[in-house]
Amino acid sequence: FSLVNRKVEISTPVVSYSSWKNISSEYERPCVFIRIAYTEGLDGNNVLILKEKDVKIITDLMMGGAGNADDSEELTDLHLSAIGEAMNQMMGSAATSLSSMFNRKIDISPPIANIVETYNEIDDSLPPFLAEPFVMVAFKMQIGDLIDSEIMQLYPIDFARELLNMFSLDPTMGG
Repeated sequence: FSLVNRKVEISTPVVSYSSWKNISSEYERPCVFIRIAYTEGLDGNNVLILKEKDVKIITDLMMGGAGNADDSEELTDLHLSAIGEAMNQMMGSAATSLSSMFNRKIDISPPIANIVETYNEIDDSLPPFLAEPFVMVAFKMQIGDLIDSEIMQLYPIDFARELLNMFSLDPTMGG
């Protein structure tokens, strides 16, 4: 809300296994991949995927606009920087929550945002874990009446297991 000055609603996530082949056949292109690594407290990384139009709307709102998304406009470094900052704040809040839950410091790296034009194959700009099956957390994101979309977060299976084990071992989590 504070970044876009609009009501933001995010649904309960749906967790599933997925693969590069499934993502490539189901998700719009071009899109934006935002890579975020954990630098302290957890050993792993994840990728957020956002639709190009959603990135344009969020960026316009962050710049004080009305949420316009010109389909003919190319995504620029300004768009990538702005969405990186928005995701940095969102994932930073998540890391702070995890820190509180597990009573240990958890920190993240600055996000790296890339435009992904095609899904033909995994190249060097994408994390290697996408070559194997991975865990996908999908949730619906609504921003006012401007965005009603799905956002995906992808995790390596080993990292997802580590998180699950941390929840299972924490007596306050019912484990």
